[in-house]
Amino acid sequence: MKKTYKILIADRNSHVRELIRREMLAEGYSVQLAENGREVLKWAYHHDPLDLLILDPDLPDADESLLLKKLKRVVPYIPVILHTYLSDYMFASKLINPTVFVEKGGSSIEKLKKIVPEILGKISGTEIDNGKSGGIQA
Repeated sequence: MKKTYKILIADRNSHVRELIRREMLAEGYSVQLAENGREVLKWAYHHDPLDLLILDPDLPDADESLLLKKLKRVVPYIPVILHTYLSDYMFASKLINPTVFVEKGGSSIEKLKKIVPEILGKISGTEIDNGKSGGIQA
């Protein structure tokens, strides 16, 4: 039986959240949404385990480094994709691992659609073939 991976998408912009949600659902993932830091922590603390977090660190009510430190304490194993306009978040790779950066912009959805199965394949130790990159071998 094929595992359905659960992804949390956290972005302050509802249009961006919905766009990523639609694209990830089309790829076959289970998707949850968060619009602020409180909701991210709620999902980390109170729900079934997440397999991946796609995070815009510029969330309302969230100090980026404090949010990442709390996440590392609660769910240290969760991979994070920082989906942001700035490269100012290089510190995050020291706070939570693995961390991947995807610059927001015109082709960021295509980059996300390529990177997500690669990361999930690495953490699960299996090959995930999304039909675009041929999958990866962990």
